Amino acid sequence: MTRSALPDEHIIASAEQRIRPWISETPVLRVPDLDVSFGHPLWLKCENLQRTGSFKARGALNWMLTASEAELEPGLITISAGNHAIALAWAAAQKGSPLQVVMPKGSSPLKIRLTESLGARVTVGGTIQEALAHCHELRDQQGFTLVHPYNDVRIMAGQGTLGLELLRQQPDIKRILCPIGGGGLISGLGLAIKGKRPDIELIGVEPEGAATMANAWQHEDASASLATVDTWAASLAPAVVGDYTYEASRQVVDRILTVSEAAIREATKRLLTEARLYVEPGASVGLAVIIEGGINLADDVPTALIVTGGNLDLEQVAHCA
Repeated sequence: MTRSALPDEHIIASAEQRIRPWISETPVLRVPDLDVSFGHPLWLKCENLQRTGSFKARGALNWMLTASEAELEPGLITISAGNHAIALAWAAAQKGSPLQVVMPKGSSPLKIRLTESLGARVTVGGTIQEALAHCHELRDQQGFTLVHPYNDVRIMAGQGTLGLELLRQQPDIKRILCPIGGGGLISGLGLAIKGKRPDIELIGVEPEGAATMANAWQHEDASASLATVDTWAASLAPAVVGDYTYEASRQVVDRILTVSEAAIREATKRLLTEARLYVEPGASVGLAVIIEGGINLADDVPTALIVTGGNLDLEQVAHCA
């Protein structure tokens, strides 16, 4: 793959102009109670307040608004643990395009309901690997167009609009902590930010039980797959990343850190209680890495946390106690 195959800051800027009429400019918040707790100012980029409840609306909408009639005509299919499914269902509804979604067993009931309420057909079953295989089987049998949840340059460009927005809102930021699932967000965000501000340190954060990008880096192979994934942060739990997201991450991500399940639960609880933000576990891993001491806050580097989504089942709140 060549560097030119990836979206640059100009492509991402075009994506932002394209999707701006439909999406929200989400706030960047300072939370006094968190600042006091950690003795350091933290900026929270609140994509839990985005349309459909996560940053995924950006990429899904950019894909839909650039899709050809040949792509849309047979209908769409995707694989998702939830947030991409909701976002793509919403975006597809804007164009009147039918969508089939395959979700793995154990997916959030809330996310399933929200996806179906937006008009998509949902099939649930199997591990993430089995769900992916079933998605490909349905695509091949019925001729659907696959909209990959992260390994697609149009999806990545849409997610990258978050980075341009953050730089406008808080130009003094010098360090960003960004969750990694399949890598679409950190890749797009990194390509947008590093083109303008190469001095910003971009740190990816993964659950220990789903360190998919770290595994790919270790093996120097985008196709390196985890045999199992085990994390409460289901939105960050693909078994494998993609060639586009792997290549982009090697160019723009300065380092990857992992966090324990205990830290994810503690961070989610503190965002719910101290920040008064309704967030899902995958959105809390940036704070989790601070809780575990993975970042030296004594350096006084202005730090932003990407709070990726807020589609949390009410029943899951009890897991934070």
